[in-house]
Amino acid sequence: MNTSTLAARRRSLFWRIHFWAALIASPFVLVATLTGLLYIFTPQIEAGLYGHLERVTPPVGAAMLPLDGMVLAARSAVPAGLEIQSVLPPAAPRDALKVSFGPPSRAAGEHASHVPAGPAAARPAADLAKRTVFVDPYSARVLGTQIDQDRFSEWARRLHSRLLQGETLRWMIELAASWMLVMLLTGVYLWWPQSNQPALPRAGVRGRQGWRQWHAFLGVALGVLSLAMVLTGITWSKYAGNQVRAVRDWAGQASPQVPPHLHSMPTGGPQLNYQQAWQRVQGLVPGVPVALTPPRGPHGLWRAASADRRHPGNRFDLVLNAYDGSVLYRAGWERQTAFGKATAVGIPFHRGELGLWNQALLLVFAAGVLFSTVSGWVMFFKRRRAGQLGLPKLLPGAWRAAPLWAVVLGIGLCVLMPLLALSTLVLLAVEIVLGRARLRAQPA
Repeated sequence: MNTSTLAARRRSLFWRIHFWAALIASPFVLVATLTGLLYIFTPQIEAGLYGHLERVTPPVGAAMLPLDGMVLAARSAVPAGLEIQSVLPPAAPRDALKVSFGPPSRAAGEHASHVPAGPAAARPAADLAKRTVFVDPYSARVLGTQIDQDRFSEWARRLHSRLLQGETLRWMIELAASWMLVMLLTGVYLWWPQSNQPALPRAGVRGRQGWRQWHAFLGVALGVLSLAMVLTGITWSKYAGNQVRAVRDWAGQASPQVPPHLHSMPTGGPQLNYQQAWQRVQGLVPGVPVALTPPRGPHGLWRAASADRRHPGNRFDLVLNAYDGSVLYRAGWERQTAFGKATAVGIPFHRGELGLWNQALLLVFAAGVLFSTVSGWVMFFKRRRAGQLGLPKLLPGAWRAAPLWAVVLGIGLCVLMPLLALSTLVLLAVEIVLGRARLRAQPA
């Protein structure tokens, strides 16, 4: 077999796979891109929706009150059956205090917080939905209470990741993401410059060739972004995510975890209150917005973590003795594994949380993805003849011409992405049926 024949067979094979990948992925890519555009502008949307809860106007010359009085006010605004899960002290003078409440997770007999319950303790704990209470740090006035699931960001996230269908359609989104990765890889192969195929678009080209050159160029130009978006999305998917996490743990790339045996020993004095704990954390990690979790029970611990989504390098986990504030555990950016650092940057980037530049880049990316997807279907309908399926032509011997590296890569992707493996088996069965039908249609 000469080199040109082998190359033609391989090209026809990759084109066929690229078509199947696009057929499966493109409807969901369109939906994911449009819903993702909505999601990445969540900060601006929520600033307009919830500014009256999250922002305050500091009185001239006034200082913030101690945290404990504000937490006590927040406690009085929710049913007694809820416990404090975290407290986000104001990171700037115009920020409100945020106190998150949720269903009890402690063992019987422990206390959710050393801050006493307010008047709400007398009410029955009928509604255990997670919620956040916003408090003015200058007056301890409760600005409002919000059920977490009612936030726009939560609605947009559920729309983007599962089309508001719980777990019902989550597997379909994962399937589409898996085939989008295949579509990207095969697209790069098909684009790869050859002697008769320039890498850059040429001016004046019209018709299907014009669509094709821009489809290929934009798809590859955005390839790194596409790869980052797909891979970060897959890390928190259900089936592929489990496989990725298993490989991560096997490779020793799991993020450092707080040792389970840590506990505080009562010293005869009281535990640190919220204000004291916050001041202690500020001394250890100055200038970083934090989320505090109070100790539960006499042997509980003060915990603190970074609440700064815009700067992944500020990530930290801190555990303090509840009585004297001594550091029992500390893990910052320097202790993160390579995988942990990659996801700490990649996931906020996927969500557009790193700032305006991140949002602008994702906007350009989304526009490119929409064009590439739509242009792919335009080329399909321009190529397809009436009464035919319009499948790309598969040359005889194309499957046997598959390069070894592609076979190994395909097997590896199928191992990591179970839904890709199952759907590949279905497509192989379809190809066998189509191949036999083609043979029967040939004249004897």
